[in-house]
Amino acid sequence: MSPNIIDGKAFAAKVREKVAEHTARLKSEHGITPGLAVVLVGEDPASEVYVRSKGKATVEAGMNSYEHNLPADSSEETLLELIDRLNNDPDVHGILVQLPLPDHLDSDLVINALDPAKDVDGFHISNVGLLGTGQKSMVPCTPLGCLMMLREHHGSLSGLNAVVLGRSNIVGKPMAQLLLGDSCTVTIAHSRTRDLDQVCRSADILVAAVGRPEMVPGDWVKPGATVIDVGINRIPHPEKEGKTRLVGDVDFESAAKAAGAITPVPGGVGPMTIACLLANTLTACSRAHGLAEPEGLTV
Repeated sequence: MSPNIIDGKAFAAKVREKVAEHTARLKSEHGITPGLAVVLVGEDPASEVYVRSKGKATVEAGMNSYEHNLPADSSEETLLELIDRLNNDPDVHGILVQLPLPDHLDSDLVINALDPAKDVDGFHISNVGLLGTGQKSMVPCTPLGCLMMLREHHGSLSGLNAVVLGRSNIVGKPMAQLLLGDSCTVTIAHSRTRDLDQVCRSADILVAAVGRPEMVPGDWVKPGATVIDVGINRIPHPEKEGKTRLVGDVDFESAAKAAGAITPVPGGVGPMTIACLLANTLTACSRAHGLAEPEGLTV
């Protein structure tokens, strides 16, 4: 990896190693094993791959993995009954409902039925409110991973200008809250922002989470800035007919020339998401038992 590439794979491996060490300590000193329950409704192929990889990573970290697969035509009542059982199961410390859900199910209703203390995705309205007011919460995995990488690279983020490109509830908004919490000056920009190129050029930290392939060219990047590319987009492969390739929201080749540090796609933010899911499960378990939270794995 060249000096200005932030290697998300290597960093995620370090996070998973810390999680495994802390999990082993919880077992040996307290007889507690963190447990993560993943709920999948239907047979979406991409979701099935995610669920399998989450289950594998959970077991590798020494945790208990509980997978619940419901048919695509399951009623809301059936799903809510399952969530209620998991909320009340002391062996389950984290619950993740794999999105998207089939159209007949109300995602907001389902997510807000979770016990907020077990909501390891950080999507429950209570966790959103706690994060927004600077209180202890479960933090969404992708923004948490981005923050960990930024802290590792910069040390202190205090006083830096941060631009978050994208305003989704899953990445953009919580990312902005986390950066504010670390004393950055934060701008949330989006497709309607006037003079978007100039706004991006003002950033010491540019987080691109807009879901448009290679939208940010290199001349939008301030020389020496840190670029965190959250985008994962499939586009047709330029040389291989019928094949696709993965790109981010940033034009990597041109941006890497200007940036002081940049995450690649793939191999940047992506691996951090599952690592932070494990970290959140461990944090939820520690809190549930009134034990010290793992250092460096929470906000």
